Amino acid sequence: MVAAIVLAGSLNDKSLREVSGEAYEALVPVGGKPMIEYVLTALENSPSVSRIILVGPRELEKLPLSKPMTRVDNSITMMENLRLGLEQVEGEDYVLLTSSDIPLLTAEAVEDFLARSRMLEGDLFYSVVEKGVNEEYYPGMRRTYVKLKDGTFTGGNLFYFHPGIADDAWSFAEEMVNLRKEPVKMCARLGFFFTLRLLLGHLAINDLERRVKKLIGIDCRAVICPHPEVGIDIDKPEDHKLVQKILAGKMV
Repeated sequence: MVAAIVLAGSLNDKSLREVSGEAYEALVPVGGKPMIEYVLTALENSPSVSRIILVGPRELEKLPLSKPMTRVDNSITMMENLRLGLEQVEGEDYVLLTSSDIPLLTAEAVEDFLARSRMLEGDLFYSVVEKGVNEEYYPGMRRTYVKLKDGTFTGGNLFYFHPGIADDAWSFAEEMVNLRKEPVKMCARLGFFFTLRLLLGHLAINDLERRVKKLIGIDCRAVICPHPEVGIDIDKPEDHKLVQKILAGKMV
Protein backbone atom coordinates (compact mmCIF):
# COMPACT_ATOMS: atom_id res chain seq x y z
CA MET A 1 0.00 0.00 0.00
CA VAL A 2 1.15 3.54 -0.68
CA ALA A 3 0.19 7.07 0.29
CA ALA A 4 -0.60 9.37 -2.64
CA ILE A 5 0.28 13.06 -2.68
CA VAL A 6 -1.82 15.20 -5.02
CA LEU A 7 -0.49 18.66 -5.85
CA ALA A 8 -3.48 20.94 -6.33
CA GLY A 9 -2.19 24.38 -5.40
CA SER A 10 -1.56 25.95 -8.81
CA LEU A 11 -3.37 29.25 -9.25
CA ASN A 12 -5.57 29.63 -12.30
CA ASP A 13 -3.74 32.72 -13.49
CA LYS A 14 -2.52 31.61 -16.92
CA SER A 15 -4.24 30.58 -20.16
CA LEU A 16 -6.89 28.39 -18.48
CA ARG A 17 -8.35 31.62 -17.16
CA GLU A 18 -10.04 31.84 -20.57
CA VAL A 19 -11.94 28.64 -19.74
CA SER A 20 -12.95 29.24 -16.12
CA GLY A 21 -12.82 31.90 -13.43
CA GLU A 22 -12.02 29.38 -10.67
CA ALA A 23 -9.16 30.54 -8.48
CA TYR A 24 -7.26 27.24 -8.77
CA GLU A 25 -6.57 25.08 -11.81
CA ALA A 26 -7.58 21.94 -9.90
CA LEU A 27 -11.12 23.32 -9.63
CA VAL A 28 -11.54 24.17 -13.32
CA PRO A 29 -14.58 22.14 -14.48
CA VAL A 30 -14.17 19.46 -17.13
CA GLY A 31 -17.18 17.43 -18.17
CA GLY A 32 -19.22 19.05 -15.41
CA LYS A 33 -16.81 18.29 -12.54
CA PRO A 34 -13.63 19.87 -11.15
CA MET A 35 -10.74 18.22 -12.98
CA ILE A 36 -9.16 17.08 -9.71
CA GLU A 37 -12.24 14.97 -8.98
CA TYR A 38 -11.31 12.58 -11.80
CA VAL A 39 -7.82 12.17 -10.37
CA LEU A 40 -9.21 11.49 -6.90
CA THR A 41 -11.64 8.92 -8.30
CA ALA A 42 -8.74 7.07 -9.94
CA LEU A 43 -6.83 7.05 -6.64
CA GLU A 44 -9.92 6.01 -4.68
CA ASN A 45 -10.41 3.05 -7.00
CA SER A 46 -6.75 1.99 -6.89
CA PRO A 47 -6.32 -0.90 -4.42
CA SER A 48 -2.66 0.00 -3.82
CA VAL A 49 -3.44 3.53 -2.57
CA SER A 50 -4.01 3.58 1.19
CA ARG A 51 -4.55 7.29 1.80
CA ILE A 52 -4.50 10.63 0.00
CA ILE A 53 -2.69 13.84 0.89
CA LEU A 54 -4.15 16.85 -0.89
CA VAL A 55 -2.00 19.97 -1.05
CA GLY A 56 -4.38 22.71 -2.06
CA PRO A 57 -7.10 25.18 -1.04
CA ARG A 58 -9.81 24.65 1.55
CA GLU A 59 -12.44 24.17 -1.17
CA LEU A 60 -11.01 20.68 -1.75
CA GLU A 61 -12.47 19.52 1.56
CA LYS A 62 -15.91 19.56 -0.09
CA LEU A 63 -14.95 16.79 -2.49
CA PRO A 64 -16.35 13.37 -1.53
CA LEU A 65 -13.67 10.86 -0.50
CA SER A 66 -14.00 7.45 1.12
CA LYS A 67 -10.29 6.81 1.71
CA PRO A 68 -8.46 8.61 4.53
CA MET A 69 -7.56 12.10 3.37
CA THR A 70 -5.35 14.86 4.75
CA ARG A 71 -5.59 18.32 3.25
CA VAL A 72 -2.68 20.73 3.60
CA ASP A 73 -2.89 24.43 2.79
CA ASN A 74 -0.86 25.10 -0.33
CA SER A 75 2.00 27.52 -0.81
CA ILE A 76 3.00 29.33 -4.01
CA THR A 77 5.36 27.07 -5.97
CA MET A 78 5.08 23.43 -7.01
CA MET A 79 8.21 22.46 -5.12
CA GLU A 80 7.06 24.18 -1.94
CA ASN A 81 3.76 22.30 -2.21
CA LEU A 82 5.65 19.04 -2.64
CA ARG A 83 7.59 19.71 0.54
CA LEU A 84 4.33 20.34 2.40
CA GLY A 85 2.99 17.02 1.14
CA LEU A 86 6.14 15.14 2.11
CA GLU A 87 5.83 16.41 5.67
CA GLN A 88 2.71 14.24 5.93
CA VAL A 89 4.37 10.95 4.91
CA GLU A 90 7.22 10.53 7.38
CA GLY A 91 8.11 6.88 7.81
CA GLU A 92 6.77 5.78 4.40
CA ASP A 93 9.12 3.66 2.29
CA TYR A 94 7.75 5.02 -0.99
CA VAL A 95 5.08 7.52 -1.97
CA LEU A 96 3.08 8.15 -5.12
CA LEU A 97 2.99 11.70 -6.46
CA THR A 98 0.55 13.08 -9.01
CA SER A 99 -0.66 16.40 -10.32
CA SER A 100 -4.33 17.38 -10.22
CA ASP A 101 -4.68 18.23 -13.92
CA ILE A 102 -4.83 14.76 -15.54
CA PRO A 103 -8.59 14.06 -15.58
CA LEU A 104 -8.29 11.07 -17.93
CA LEU A 105 -6.32 9.16 -15.28
CA THR A 106 -7.74 5.74 -14.37
CA ALA A 107 -7.19 3.33 -11.51
CA GLU A 108 -5.89 0.82 -14.05
CA ALA A 109 -3.19 3.26 -15.14
CA VAL A 110 -2.19 3.96 -11.52
CA GLU A 111 -1.96 0.26 -10.69
CA ASP A 112 0.01 -0.50 -13.84
CA PHE A 113 2.53 2.27 -13.12
CA LEU A 114 3.02 1.10 -9.53
CA ALA A 115 3.42 -2.52 -10.63
CA ARG A 116 6.01 -1.63 -13.28
CA SER A 117 7.90 0.58 -10.83
CA ARG A 118 8.01 -2.14 -8.17
CA MET A 119 9.54 -4.57 -10.66
CA LEU A 120 12.60 -2.31 -10.88
CA GLU A 121 15.25 -1.24 -8.38
CA GLY A 122 15.68 2.46 -7.75
CA ASP A 123 14.96 5.53 -5.65
CA LEU A 124 12.64 7.36 -8.04
CA PHE A 125 10.40 6.15 -10.84
CA TYR A 126 9.07 8.54 -13.48
CA SER A 127 6.26 7.75 -15.92
CA VAL A 128 6.86 8.30 -19.64
CA VAL A 129 4.65 7.54 -22.65
CA GLU A 130 5.74 6.66 -26.17
CA LYS A 131 4.52 9.05 -28.87
CA GLY A 132 2.88 6.31 -30.93
CA VAL A 133 0.77 5.21 -27.96
CA ASN A 134 -0.41 8.77 -27.36
CA GLU A 135 -1.32 9.30 -30.98
CA GLU A 136 -3.07 5.95 -31.27
CA TYR A 137 -5.40 6.59 -28.35
CA TYR A 138 -5.68 10.38 -28.41
CA PRO A 139 -4.94 11.80 -31.86
CA GLY A 140 -4.71 15.57 -31.88
CA MET A 141 -3.40 15.87 -28.33
CA ARG A 142 -0.31 18.09 -28.49
CA ARG A 143 2.55 17.15 -26.16
CA THR A 144 6.24 17.96 -25.72
CA TYR A 145 8.27 15.00 -26.99
CA VAL A 146 11.90 13.95 -26.73
CA LYS A 147 13.45 11.69 -29.37
CA LEU A 148 15.76 9.04 -27.90
CA LYS A 149 17.37 5.87 -29.23
CA ASP A 150 14.64 3.88 -27.46
CA GLY A 151 11.82 5.85 -29.08
CA THR A 152 10.10 9.23 -28.85
CA PHE A 153 8.61 9.98 -25.44
CA THR A 154 6.63 12.49 -23.44
CA GLY A 155 6.75 12.80 -19.67
CA GLY A 156 3.91 11.60 -17.48
CA ASN A 157 2.55 13.03 -14.25
CA LEU A 158 2.99 10.03 -11.96
CA PHE A 159 6.07 9.59 -9.76
CA TYR A 160 6.91 6.86 -7.27
CA PHE A 161 9.84 7.54 -4.98
CA HIS A 162 11.50 7.19 -1.60
CA PRO A 163 10.82 10.36 0.44
CA GLY A 164 14.36 10.20 1.85
CA ILE A 165 15.86 11.32 -1.45
CA ALA A 166 14.17 14.72 -1.30
CA ASP A 167 16.93 16.70 0.39
CA ASP A 168 19.72 15.41 -1.87
CA ALA A 169 17.71 15.88 -5.05
CA TRP A 170 15.88 19.10 -4.18
CA SER A 171 17.85 21.76 -6.09
CA PHE A 172 18.19 19.51 -9.15
CA ALA A 173 14.46 18.72 -9.07
CA GLU A 174 13.61 22.43 -8.89
CA GLU A 175 15.63 23.05 -12.04
CA MET A 176 13.97 20.17 -13.86
CA VAL A 177 10.49 21.37 -12.86
CA ASN A 178 11.23 24.88 -14.11
CA LEU A 179 12.49 23.48 -17.43
CA ARG A 180 9.90 20.70 -17.82
CA LYS A 181 8.51 22.13 -21.10
CA GLU A 182 11.99 22.65 -22.58
CA PRO A 183 13.69 19.25 -23.01
CA VAL A 184 16.83 20.60 -24.71
CA LYS A 185 17.50 22.95 -21.77
CA MET A 186 16.80 20.10 -19.35
CA CYS A 187 19.37 17.99 -21.12
CA ALA A 188 21.84 20.90 -21.16
CA ARG A 189 21.78 20.75 -17.37
CA LEU A 190 23.35 17.29 -17.75
CA GLY A 191 26.22 18.62 -19.86
CA PHE A 192 27.08 19.95 -23.32
CA PHE A 193 27.80 16.57 -24.89
CA PHE A 194 24.48 15.23 -23.60
CA THR A 195 22.71 18.08 -25.38
CA LEU A 196 24.59 17.31 -28.58
CA ARG A 197 23.76 13.61 -28.35
CA LEU A 198 20.11 14.46 -27.72
CA LEU A 199 19.95 16.67 -30.80
CA LEU A 200 21.53 13.88 -32.86
CA GLY A 201 19.11 11.29 -31.46
CA HIS A 202 21.96 9.27 -29.92
CA LEU A 203 20.80 9.31 -26.29
CA ALA A 204 19.11 6.31 -24.68
CA ILE A 205 16.98 6.24 -21.54
CA ASN A 206 19.66 4.41 -19.57
CA ASP A 207 22.22 7.08 -20.56
CA LEU A 208 20.04 9.67 -18.86
CA GLU A 209 19.50 7.46 -15.82
CA ARG A 210 23.25 6.90 -15.36
CA ARG A 211 24.02 10.60 -15.79
CA VAL A 212 21.49 11.67 -13.18
CA LYS A 213 22.89 9.12 -10.74
CA LYS A 214 26.41 10.43 -11.31
CA LEU A 215 25.33 14.04 -10.80
CA ILE A 216 23.13 13.73 -7.72
CA GLY A 217 23.53 10.14 -6.49
CA ILE A 218 19.87 9.28 -7.03
CA ASP A 219 18.94 6.04 -8.79
CA CYS A 220 16.19 7.16 -11.20
CA ARG A 221 14.21 4.95 -13.54
CA ALA A 222 11.94 5.87 -16.43
CA VAL A 223 8.84 3.69 -16.49
CA ILE A 224 7.35 3.34 -19.98
CA CYS A 225 3.58 3.31 -19.52
CA PRO A 226 1.06 1.83 -21.96
CA HIS A 227 -1.62 4.15 -20.54
CA PRO A 228 -1.30 7.60 -22.16
CA GLU A 229 -3.73 9.04 -19.61
CA VAL A 230 -0.84 9.50 -17.15
CA GLY A 231 0.62 12.21 -19.37
CA ILE A 232 -2.41 14.10 -20.69
CA ASP A 233 -2.56 17.20 -18.56
CA ILE A 234 -4.70 20.29 -19.08
CA ASP A 235 -2.77 23.54 -19.05
CA LYS A 236 -4.10 25.25 -22.18
CA PRO A 237 -7.62 25.98 -23.51
CA GLU A 238 -7.05 23.62 -26.45
CA ASP A 239 -6.18 20.79 -24.02
CA HIS A 240 -9.38 21.51 -22.11
CA LYS A 241 -11.49 21.45 -25.27
CA LEU A 242 -10.05 18.14 -26.46
CA VAL A 243 -10.38 16.42 -23.07
CA GLN A 244 -13.99 17.64 -22.84
CA LYS A 245 -14.69 15.88 -26.15
CA ILE A 246 -12.95 12.71 -24.98
CA LEU A 247 -14.92 12.60 -21.74
CA ALA A 248 -18.19 13.30 -23.58
CA GLY A 249 -17.48 10.32 -25.83
CA LYS A 250 -16.86 8.06 -22.84
CA MET A 251 -20.12 9.15 -21.23
CA VAL A 252 -22.24 8.30 -24.28
